[in-house]
Amino acid sequence: MPRWRCSNPNSGFSHARVAGGYRAMSAGVGRVGGCSRPSEYGKALMSATIAGHVSAETGRTIADAAELLRLEQCAQEPIRTPGSIQPHGALMALDPLTFVVRIASSNCQEIMGTASAVLGLSLTEIAGAAFEREVRASVAAAPAELNPLSLAIGERSFDAIVHTVDGFVIVELEPVLSTPSTLSTSALNALIHRLTLSKAVRDLRADTAAGLRKLTGFDRVMVYHFHPDGHGEILADDHADGMESYGGLHFPASDIPAQARELYLTKLSRAIVGTSRSSVELVTDAEEPVQFRLDLSNAELRSVSPHHLQFMSNMGQESTLSISMVRHGQLIGMITCAHRGVLRIPFLLRSGLEVLANHVALQLSALERVAQLTRQVAIRSTRSQLMSELAAAGDLAESLVRGRVTVRDVISADGVSVRIGGVSATAGDVPDEIEHLIAHAERTSPGEPFASDAIAVEHPDLAAIGATSAGVLVVSIGGNGDYLAFFRNEILRNVHWLGDQSSTNRETVLSPRTSFSSWTDSVTDTAEPWGELVLEAVELARDLEGALLRRAESNLARLALFDALTGLPNRRNLIAQLELALSSESTANQLSLLFIDLDGFKGVNDTYGHDVGDSLLTLVGQRIVSATRADDLVARLGGDEFVVLCELSGAEEAEAIASRVRRSIAAPITIGSVSLAMTASVGTTVAARETEASEMLQQADVEMYRAKARRRQRAGD
Repeated sequence: MPRWRCSNPNSGFSHARVAGGYRAMSAGVGRVGGCSRPSEYGKALMSATIAGHVSAETGRTIADAAELLRLEQCAQEPIRTPGSIQPHGALMALDPLTFVVRIASSNCQEIMGTASAVLGLSLTEIAGAAFEREVRASVAAAPAELNPLSLAIGERSFDAIVHTVDGFVIVELEPVLSTPSTLSTSALNALIHRLTLSKAVRDLRADTAAGLRKLTGFDRVMVYHFHPDGHGEILADDHADGMESYGGLHFPASDIPAQARELYLTKLSRAIVGTSRSSVELVTDAEEPVQFRLDLSNAELRSVSPHHLQFMSNMGQESTLSISMVRHGQLIGMITCAHRGVLRIPFLLRSGLEVLANHVALQLSALERVAQLTRQVAIRSTRSQLMSELAAAGDLAESLVRGRVTVRDVISADGVSVRIGGVSATAGDVPDEIEHLIAHAERTSPGEPFASDAIAVEHPDLAAIGATSAGVLVVSIGGNGDYLAFFRNEILRNVHWLGDQSSTNRETVLSPRTSFSSWTDSVTDTAEPWGELVLEAVELARDLEGALLRRAESNLARLALFDALTGLPNRRNLIAQLELALSSESTANQLSLLFIDLDGFKGVNDTYGHDVGDSLLTLVGQRIVSATRADDLVARLGGDEFVVLCELSGAEEAEAIASRVRRSIAAPITIGSVSLAMTASVGTTVAARETEASEMLQQADVEMYRAKARRRQRAGD
């Protein structure tokens, strides 16, 4: 099985909040507050992770009790309903009819500079009738399209961000930055334009990180990619001088927990402004603590998990801005900006960065698709060459594995085993347990490709195959037991992780890692993943199935026109060729038929059996072909009768050919231990004007019997 030196980390929770928000979490603690159940996406991601440690390249897992505990606690995290916000802004939840404040952050008076608390006051009393009308208009329309609204209270100016949830109108206030930001919409648009010039996936990620760091002023900007197994990889990292590079490092799926990823699918950016100040409680004038059920999923100011704050502190981060990259409803990556000091980006430009991230995601998908199509064109061109080679191949199986173009030119592999048309062939490194593998594949994946890049781990009953090959790909050809089986040898991988993954890099089992310096681990018993080659193998199998069908159809067509025993044209073919020749006006010479019948053939069959008789007929057919000219047509009518269709200058030339045929057949014949002396009777006829093919053939038959009679008469004399 894949061998790891130690376990992967996970995000656990060790800090406490009371009154229904964040609180101490340990094994067995139930869900907190109004935390909703994970969605199907979250369940799927957690299921993929909860099995244990995730390989950076293959997704192989090794169970670990501490990892499972951290994942269980992660699922309990009330990140949607924390009951608090970050302290750099204020939040009010209004009754949707009266616009009276029912829930508010406890810092509203401080942030807004009002003389009294805002609970129980209407928005008009707090900010004026004009602002309330703006908010009502925003709610009636589409708040996301109108945000942010501008609000001035005294000498303080705010960006007001409005949305609705749980029967409340949410108004968040972020103070307008007193110092103009280096950001601007024109600079953002210029960056988006520059990124469109990136022609490669690697360049696009690097240009995005560099451009965003220059634009925003963050110390570090990273571009993440999420692998199918959920774990992440930092594929671009632009950072200030003197900072350690994280480029190329991997991190486990649990560093960004499942329910956090769910949020990133709907809330496309997340700003954390300062980790050193405490979060601010939400308060209410209601009899029940409804503030702890208020869903802040779409709130800009939603507070941060104490665990994540510790995580940021351990990484030396004071502020972060994370922006989702989403394609087809899947979180394919993120752009994460980090700063060692307090740094806040205005809402309007955060929204602009969401547009940029969407553009990058689209462009990445387009570039990856172009690269994929380029690979597919190359593979399919090779596949086409292979099919062309097969058209003239005698032994299909041998040609597939040892021809000028082979199946391994289409599907890169260290070994291959093929069975096609019931005939098998192998090449390269192939395990001995082929039949066991094929039976397992047919049983576990009927009608589907069977693929693994860690066969001994995923299928313990095939562990013996793992001694030779770590990767296996099997596809069936039709439904008759034919197959293609590809094998890849083990590849030792060094995976570089974001921080030591062992327990020594944590204060407690549930706490985050304390160091994030590059840590290298080795993975064994795995092969290069098959990836998109699985589908290419399926297409190759379909091509081969089609080739088999065409070959069978060709054989049937050949059987209709050629003799199955000798391979010579049959009666039907002869008649067609004769009719064509008789109807042709370009024939300058005479058409002639030589009708050949073996003398005493029945006695050979009766004495030596049909096997010797069949061999004799085959040999006679070959001798007739050798005795005639290249342009002459030699056909077998059936039994021991052969016909030669030829174009001659006269009867003398016909007799010369007939004489050569008789001498050729009369030469000694040895078949196994049987020695034979054969003779033949040959009748010749020349086409008369307006002769029909059947008439000419009948006349040649008559002439053959006359020749046979003359032979008998001479023998009797």
